[in-house]
Amino acid sequence: MDGSQLGTFDQRIEVLIIPVSDVDRSSAFYQSLGWRLDVTPPGVVQLTPPGSSASVQFGAGLNPAQPGSSSAYLVVTDLVAAREALVAAGVEVSDYFHRGPDGFTPGLDPERQTYASRATFADPDGNLWILQEITTRLPGR
Repeated sequence: MDGSQLGTFDQRIEVLIIPVSDVDRSSAFYQSLGWRLDVTPPGVVQLTPPGSSASVQFGAGLNPAQPGSSSAYLVVTDLVAAREALVAAGVEVSDYFHRGPDGFTPGLDPERQTYASRATFADPDGNLWILQEITTRLPGR
């Protein structure tokens, strides 16, 4: 196989399997964020964030990694509103930061450019979620 056919068919990320230590606690946490609990086989918990085509999944023996060792982006169109809603729900969210010419800098991007501003939060095990504000997609997506 030479790979010439790769990239000629759709390939979508549907589910990220994250390592957790307590399935019930994690399920309650993600549902408190407004994530939909999907129907799954026994022993598997799958939740989908509002507006997302991808889900997270966890359960006993699904991921051999240490709980708290995963990280992923959670894209939002309004970082300020998303952060305020998470904080109001009792989630500890970092301060804003943005990518500047010399690396990451505290605060929102001064021009609120798409892809620039971020904040983070963690689930009960420490799995990291990076909130990234994307208002306009770059070409090619």
